[in-house]
Amino acid sequence: MTWDIPAGWLRIKTIDAHTAGEPLRVVTDGWPDMPGETILEMREHARANHDDLRRVIILEPRGHADMYACLLVPPVTPDGDVGVLFLHNEGYSTMCGHGIIGLVKVGLDCGLFDAEGDEPEIRIDTPAGRVTATAHRGGGGTVETVSFLNVPSFLLERDLVVEVDGLGPVTCDIGYGGAFYAYVDARAVDVEIGPDAFARIVDVSMRIKRAVMAEYEIVHPDGDPALNFLYGTILHQPGEGDVHSRNVCVFADGEVDRSPTGTGVSGRAAILHARGEMADGAITIESIIGTRFDVTVHETMSVGGLPAIIPYVSGAAHITGRHEFFVDPSDPLRDGVLLR
Repeated sequence: MTWDIPAGWLRIKTIDAHTAGEPLRVVTDGWPDMPGETILEMREHARANHDDLRRVIILEPRGHADMYACLLVPPVTPDGDVGVLFLHNEGYSTMCGHGIIGLVKVGLDCGLFDAEGDEPEIRIDTPAGRVTATAHRGGGGTVETVSFLNVPSFLLERDLVVEVDGLGPVTCDIGYGGAFYAYVDARAVDVEIGPDAFARIVDVSMRIKRAVMAEYEIVHPDGDPALNFLYGTILHQPGEGDVHSRNVCVFADGEVDRSPTGTGVSGRAAILHARGEMADGAITIESIIGTRFDVTVHETMSVGGLPAIIPYVSGAAHITGRHEFFVDPSDPLRDGVLLR
């Protein structure tokens, strides 16, 4: 059967994947060019001019409240290979580790960009800065795992106490791994991290996020003011066996990361290092569904006078589908629906 798309309908093509369980919808066609001299400027242009397109591919009926996507854009540095914007249910991330792993998998295996060798490096310009990824190809030539050197990550505020509605005083660390998170021991707020506690995790995490936003001003000590916001809450608890810890990230408008969260484990490693609790070599951090990322301290440095690290994060992604979405301009739900 053949069918011609009616004139005036929007068409967007994507390749979908997941990284450690977290979805990634990679836009391959149908999105206008993003002007800007920096990726942050492109991010702001997308927010101001094309937010309807974000809603189309993220929200129902084509997506869902926990969908995530990325848009490849031209690099803005002389040696950059590709630039990227990250999209979620509320807007646009500044960095995304699972997105880096997924886009390198999709980009190389599906021919969106090219690189030779068994372990090629891909230099990626993100809103938060340069991220350098290494693809680890197997015998069949496809990407099996991806590692990346993240942006400088650090502990911004240690043992911050905020008054949280329904929970009372809660102690958290504010850490940065490409975005700012409030890190809280799950045991201190009576949460056992696992799929059965999904609803409580969202509720508790959003209460903490709102409290921190109300009581504490986020300021990156050496970055663009566009980075100065609290992206989410990360609850963590001790792991078992060879797993250092388990965490769950609730970000944007109550979106729950199924992966261990690449920016989240970066900030966590920075916090552990600042506290003198990061052992040599990699540690393994587990997600709410039991998937894993490894993270190690590649390099130490300082950011705005604060001790910082360059984290090295590793994980795997898998391709799940290829999609061609249409938007009927007469559809009353063309702009998408968010149900949480």
